[in-house]
Amino acid sequence: MSSFSTEAPSQTATPTSAADDATFPELSFADVRAALLAREEMALLDVREEDPFAQAHPLWAANVPLSRIEIDAWARIPRRDTRIVVYGEHGGEDLAPRAARVLRKLGYTDVNALAGGLDGWIAAGGEVFRDVNVPSKAFGEWVEGLRHTPSLSAQEVQALLDTRADVVVVDARRFDEYQTMNIPGSTSVPGAELVLRVRELAPDPATRVIVNCAGRTRSIIGTQSLVNAGLPNPVAALRNGTIGWTLAGQTLERGADRRPPAVVSGATLAAARVGARAVADRAGVRRIALDDVPSLNAPGRTVYRFDVRTPEDYVAGHLPDFANAPGGQLVQETDHQAPVRGAWIVLADDDGVRADMTGSWLAQMGWTVYVVEPHGDEARTAQGGWPLHTPSAPDVATVSPAVLARWLDDSEPGQVAVLDVTSGVNYVKRHIPGAWFVIRARLSEALREVGPVQRYVLTCGSSLLARFAADDLRRLTDAEILVLDGGTQAWIHAGLPLESGPTRLASPRDDRYRRPYEGTDNAAEAMQAYLDWEYGLVDQLRRDGTHHFQVV
Repeated sequence: MSSFSTEAPSQTATPTSAADDATFPELSFADVRAALLAREEMALLDVREEDPFAQAHPLWAANVPLSRIEIDAWARIPRRDTRIVVYGEHGGEDLAPRAARVLRKLGYTDVNALAGGLDGWIAAGGEVFRDVNVPSKAFGEWVEGLRHTPSLSAQEVQALLDTRADVVVVDARRFDEYQTMNIPGSTSVPGAELVLRVRELAPDPATRVIVNCAGRTRSIIGTQSLVNAGLPNPVAALRNGTIGWTLAGQTLERGADRRPPAVVSGATLAAARVGARAVADRAGVRRIALDDVPSLNAPGRTVYRFDVRTPEDYVAGHLPDFANAPGGQLVQETDHQAPVRGAWIVLADDDGVRADMTGSWLAQMGWTVYVVEPHGDEARTAQGGWPLHTPSAPDVATVSPAVLARWLDDSEPGQVAVLDVTSGVNYVKRHIPGAWFVIRARLSEALREVGPVQRYVLTCGSSLLARFAADDLRRLTDAEILVLDGGTQAWIHAGLPLESGPTRLASPRDDRYRRPYEGTDNAAEAMQAYLDWEYGLVDQLRRDGTHHFQVV
């Protein structure tokens, strides 16, 4: 996860009995709106699965599904006395009381329900938004509207490529997204890397630079980043990204692996630093010495600390207590990385460019942002990935993959059922033969689909989430309950058979919203509808009025 606690993460939580007996106050639409307008710290949590969340939610709601609260909460909402407001209805059930009880068990002390839930928000006149990462996408549209970010159509870019014009196309998405499909001949330069590296690809100021993503946001922010940082080259966004390219009937490339040089020249670095610092200063980004970062911790204040370099840079060595959030994705997914609106954000890099550029955008989005002043390589003493910040998993009986395999081979109907609480995407990719896909928050519904059995074995990728689900299952059945030791990964490592596809769905696969801009098999109507939705975000922002965006 991409946040850091301002207090040491405890591995214990509030006793179950105290949390279960708790009652939860309500905050109204007016209360929540007033806090947002006053820039008070608050986490507004939608605890439904991602697809229902994506259909309609308030602008600053963060999706923290009930199914994963124990896994996600401590990292994403690090301060235990943060004001939290919870809502989420599914199939006639209000999930907020269950989520609030879990949050209390995790040690959160200021847990509230949204009065009337989402329906109450709408009835009170609250604006609701569709899709995911809406604050960032709406901000991109806001930027383009105010700064008139230059862009070219797919047909215009194709004509430049066909005539072998002096042009460089750079893809501002994550590298894995770029590899799925890309503009032919383009190079992967994820958002925060653009100002740092693009001069290596286009050293001649006459070379035209075109920035693309899948849709609009990262193209706009990437292009405007180069403009703001003073790149002398002519720059333009590919209007509507790979969606626009596809709708124009043009061919995409697959599986490309082009990247810019890993090391930039001294001249490139110097120019990038000057441009990045200038725009960060204009945006109001603050400076702080590394040794002074702890001084930001104060009662009532959440401080997120992010290393905005690439995952490869981060794993090789990073500042202790800084999570990895590559800058382009942090700007694109701010609601996920920092769900506490009103928190402060501290950014670090090793080059004096990526943190400044990332900070310039976050500050324009209304965040209080600090950039760590230059520090030596010796300060980056931590290596590897960011550790999980989770409570101790419940103590549950386990079974080895080998034993489970024998049970499945020898069992009769009604004896053993495997419940897989992994993500729907992972389940379809591969799972234990005969396993049922189950969304943890809907276990009671899933049991009706699976039918009664004598023994349930729960699994997920690692078995961590399965342990929490097994604890829930104890309240629903008297059958024997076990967890697969090591999860499905252990099954795979044991060389046991797998199957793929949506073979047994005890829950609908709405734990993930299918983005209209991802993959290569989207309907043209869905892609066009997505673009039309993006165009309308500015009007929604004006109606909502809580964004605090200030574009420099």
